[in-house]
Amino acid sequence: MNFHSFDQQQAADVEQLFGQVFSDSEGEAEGQLLATLVNELITTTKAADLKGFVASDDQLLIAAIFFTPLKFQQPIQAFLLSPVAVKTSHQGQGIGQQLIKFGIEQLKQQGAELLITYGDPNFYGKTGFQSLPESVIQAPLALSYPHGWLGQSLLSDTIPTISDKPSCVQALNNPIYW
Repeated sequence: MNFHSFDQQQAADVEQLFGQVFSDSEGEAEGQLLATLVNELITTTKAADLKGFVASDDQLLIAAIFFTPLKFQQPIQAFLLSPVAVKTSHQGQGIGQQLIKFGIEQLKQQGAELLITYGDPNFYGKTGFQSLPESVIQAPLALSYPHGWLGQSLLSDTIPTISDKPSCVQALNNPIYW
């Protein structure tokens, strides 16, 4: 398995991966929704702000993840991990967790201080994410599944309390994803 940074030339393949994976697990409508999200992330987010990572095996795209800035009034290098997809035929082998850990290490080397995600605590807990009450850090939009708001500090064992509401990139600034 080979882990590396996302390349714009992979855009169509990555979009197709997300569409297929989420169609397989959640139905066609969810697959289309995630394919659209990935397309918007790639086309509307500044290249310097889009931190994407992929896993491939013999040139076959297996998994992909994206991190984008989560902006606060105070200066902190925070990123939102969303979304993640692992090819259906390769799920359950730890590839997604390995890719997330690879992405975290890359961001850490680039000065990231805080990572946040919104998803399954059981899955993300295996890569260092912990429950994040909105009294510590608010979500950019209203959460439909508050237990899925998760974070991790890359500087200490404690996630800092940040009082202001963050903003996310344009593609994720839609209540349908929250």
